[in-house]
Amino acid sequence: MKNVMASKEARARVNQNGRVVIPASFRRALQIKSGDTVVLRLDKDEMRITTLRKRLAETQEFLKKYVKPGSSVVDELIAERREAARRELEE
Repeated sequence: MKNVMASKEARARVNQNGRVVIPASFRRALQIKSGDTVVLRLDKDEMRITTLRKRLAETQEFLKKYVKPGSSVVDELIAERREAARRELEE
């Protein structure tokens, strides 16, 4: 987060369409811009909101430990798919 918010809690009303406005200070702290996709997650009795960009970065960081240095997961996947397609043609 860029700046720590003065308060980590705010109140917001849910309108008749189920919409909630995220306070500007929260949007700035989470770097949420108009048009961004956010991810909502239920955690026990709370709803957590994060950005899709943040979730992707966390997932990439988590998966790094499973990828050999210097290898390309994309190239490996393409090679596997080509091999599977070749085998299907041979059948």
